[in-house]
Amino acid sequence: MKDARERMRKSVESISHEFASVRTGRASPALLDRVVVDYYGAQTPLNQLATISAPEARLVTVQPYDATSIKAIEKAIMESDLGLTPSSDGKLIRLSVPELTQERRLQMVKVVHGIAEEGRISIRNVRRDVMQDLRELKSAGDVGSDDEHRAEGDVQKLTDEWIGELDVLMKAKEADVLEV
Repeated sequence: MKDARERMRKSVESISHEFASVRTGRASPALLDRVVVDYYGAQTPLNQLATISAPEARLVTVQPYDATSIKAIEKAIMESDLGLTPSSDGKLIRLSVPELTQERRLQMVKVVHGIAEEGRISIRNVRRDVMQDLRELKSAGDVGSDDEHRAEGDVQKLTDEWIGELDVLMKAKEADVLEV
């Protein structure tokens, strides 16, 4: 049960971090967390290749450690689902974060729902693994039928609790995205 609780908590934390990378109307360095750059043939997260900052409410700057990687970084940002267009002066990439249209906000809500569903799936996978372990313990004779049934109920309550937590996070992010 401790293992299941910990794994479910980590799933929710991971999804919460992914929610931070979904664009709202404000600039944030976390917007670029999901951007992966093809850097000399290796898929590398952008935050490992550059310093990312938000000096203004509507501007994100990316300063690569290696100036030769600017073209690859610009290409990765263009290909991402962020809808941002990079402008570069050779040393610094500027990303102007425009006000979101209502249509784009609704698209971002769909992205948020997709991320939340990934989280639900990972939580359910943890539940499935624990249930499988319980069945193995029962078949080995280590646990009785009553104990297995009680533990399955506890695991289901834990699953419902963490999925509820995920839904709360999703609703908060949805409200943040739709806020004008």
